Amino acid sequence: MSDLVVVQPSDVAPLESGQKRKRPKSADKKNKKKKQTPAGNKKKLTWTNKQRVLVFAARGITFHARHLMNDLRVLMPHSKTDSKLERKAGLYEINEICEMKNCNMTMFFEMRKKLDLYLWLSMVPNGPSARFLVQNVHTMDELRLTGNHLKGSRPLITFNKAFDEQPHLSLLKEMLKQMFGTPNMHPKSKPFYDHVIGFTFLDDRIWFRNFQITNEEEGGLVEVGPRFCLWIIKVFAGSFSGNVIYENPNYKSPNRYRTEMKIAASNRYKAKAEKNAQKAAVEVVPKEDEFDEIFHTVTQDEIKQAG
Repeated sequence: MSDLVVVQPSDVAPLESGQKRKRPKSADKKNKKKKQTPAGNKKKLTWTNKQRVLVFAARGITFHARHLMNDLRVLMPHSKTDSKLERKAGLYEINEICEMKNCNMTMFFEMRKKLDLYLWLSMVPNGPSARFLVQNVHTMDELRLTGNHLKGSRPLITFNKAFDEQPHLSLLKEMLKQMFGTPNMHPKSKPFYDHVIGFTFLDDRIWFRNFQITNEEEGGLVEVGPRFCLWIIKVFAGSFSGNVIYENPNYKSPNRYRTEMKIAASNRYKAKAEKNAQKAAVEVVPKEDEFDEIFHTVTQDEIKQAG
């Protein structure tokens, strides 16, 4: 007890202005509380699947294509955006942009002649990648359907049986599933399912539909939008490059289709013109009237010829 020193408040040295009193280390250790997890509780779920999709376009797209791109961004809370890519830039630069944005997938829209919309789906940086022609585009604002679901909710993704019958369709199925599937526990997502995204392969095209789940027990669905279909052009082994894994033999470019339509219209015009020319070339011979000689007056020349 003789070694114990009791410090009175009056014996404590006064603090200078702006100086804070330091607490003893022993007091800090006592006040620290160790986080103890109760026994039997499961490990807390965390955001482990950190896949991100870069959704952007090249310069020159129309407002209709831009609205479609924005609708797809709304459906994917794990997507990121970027400014429009210059026309002179090569597709290989998209891989660098994805690396800077920490994205491992990309959806890239490009338009030709202000008429034809193309879509690239690519797994960055090693591939594969696929190019599609986008047709029958109808945005949410254009359709104004009655369906509605919360923004950021996770979707149920469905595919028809045709995707399992051909190898290239199985590859596209996996790519679409990874791109449109919202990762579990994503910070911008809702922890429930209230809409269904459906992909149907029909007539050599992939048809996209989005429905709201209205009744879970009876399976009631109401369409939300957007609507579009993808016509497969080519599938590449790499990201925007590499060997061609699949090439659609039934694909017909829009330029070729428009040329064929013009040729067909010109052929119809030529056939019609030839038919009219043949009708005009036929000489119409009038029929002889039996009563024309009754009113005929005999001239002096006819009398001389008869004599």
